[in-house]
Amino acid sequence: MSWTVVADVVAAIFLLCGAFLAFAAGVGVVRFPDLLARMHAATKPQVLGLILVLIALALRLRSWSAVGMLVLVVIFQLMTSPVAAHMVGRAGYRTGKVRPDLLVLDDLTADQQAADREKDEADRDAARTATEPPAEGDANAPRG
Repeated sequence: MSWTVVADVVAAIFLLCGAFLAFAAGVGVVRFPDLLARMHAATKPQVLGLILVLIALALRLRSWSAVGMLVLVVIFQLMTSPVAAHMVGRAGYRTGKVRPDLLVLDDLTADQQAADREKDEADRDAARTATEPPAEGDANAPRG
């Protein structure tokens, strides 16, 4: 058995496994009940499925330039997918799309309340300085 036959069989196995994971990610996005579960289904198996498909493609192409490009695709996917999922999760939490009854641990509530308090204080300070008359001798006071 030659190396090319073995590489083609392994590539076919990786391709089928990657396709299955991508399919499972799609089913999870449709079937899961809330934003966080759907987001998990969209990122975790999808990234692993893509990596398996790209490994299969690298085994099939057997070109160093193609493998280099595929490695770049994997690196960018691993860098961007978790960041995008994190940002979608925080945005969903802030807009009330997350079901609190499904959370086991909620670390974001305290942080969100502290940020809201700081924003309210900053808004009150800005409103107070806008309504106060300028002090005598103030260089920024309007001259009439």
